[in-house]
Amino acid sequence: MSTSYAAAGVDIAAGERAVELMKARVARSRRPEVVDDASGFAGLFDASALLKYRRPLLATSTDGVGTKVDLARRLGIYDTVGHDLVGMVVDDLAVCGAEPLFMTDYVACGKVVPERIADIVGGIADGCALAGCALVGGETAEHPGLLEPDEFDIAGAATGVVEADDILGPDRVRPGDVVLAMASSGIHSNGYSLVRHVLATTDLTLESAPAELSRTLGEELLTPTRIYARDCLALAAAGGVRAFAHITGGGLAANLARSLPPTADAVLRRDSWTVPPLFEVLRAAGGVPAAEMDKTFNLGVGMAAIVAPDAADAALRLLAARDVPAWPLGEITEGTGTATLV
Repeated sequence: MSTSYAAAGVDIAAGERAVELMKARVARSRRPEVVDDASGFAGLFDASALLKYRRPLLATSTDGVGTKVDLARRLGIYDTVGHDLVGMVVDDLAVCGAEPLFMTDYVACGKVVPERIADIVGGIADGCALAGCALVGGETAEHPGLLEPDEFDIAGAATGVVEADDILGPDRVRPGDVVLAMASSGIHSNGYSLVRHVLATTDLTLESAPAELSRTLGEELLTPTRIYARDCLALAAAGGVRAFAHITGGGLAANLARSLPPTADAVLRRDSWTVPPLFEVLRAAGGVPAAEMDKTFNLGVGMAAIVAPDAADAALRLLAARDVPAWPLGEITEGTGTATLV
């Protein structure tokens, strides 16, 4: 009796086909500093680009998309979750003022379907292009027996650089500073376990079309994460930015508190924006308490900037010019390092 890798469920040829299909989209994320590695085993980046810095600090971040991938699988839409992955990773780098340089990805699946893998990785490459970040490598792993044939998960890691003297963060924040909100494109990539619970325990389905929404619930839920990295870097370059806060798991107040010194508070005004209707649809259907919504979802704010008071108006104009909806969200006061929605 003889057996083979293919008999065990791993299709090497399908993996090679997926690579061929994704090549053109990956190439669109290329930066001038990328150097080709003929073997394909590693991604190369010309570090001489860092010589322009006085004291370059490398920043790194890694993340995934979480259970949002399950909704993509159920809807058969695979080219948007890559944007989510890039946003989750590079926007964490942007919080400290780091420019994302390059990224690698990891896709695990039950069965390699070349077109599906190409859509997933192509979406990652498209997101990298939006962020100005090169996708220099990755891995697709086929895990028959561990994952069902249509199941998959994705993760990624990125490296960026920031001048040591230009690092943004809590030590720059002062009472009197202004907190600006940048609108999210939707739920982004946090809270989907609660979303899936609501779907499993109510009459809502991915095909539902609530009157409050202009699309089906599934389409709303798969809206890709807005990628803020270039917008944040443009704000930082314009001057007056003290800190950023990427609004991910934990919600608005908890993430903003991470960007505060122990001597200051952030007072955030609920009446400064209207929470997008998608969040209310989920809250009402699932009977989710307001406090649970606050700590689970971004509620329409995907990124926040803390800026000097005399820089706030210019910052809002810059964001408007970049088509990022933004508004004054609150202010920094003396305190103990907490953020509160009032």
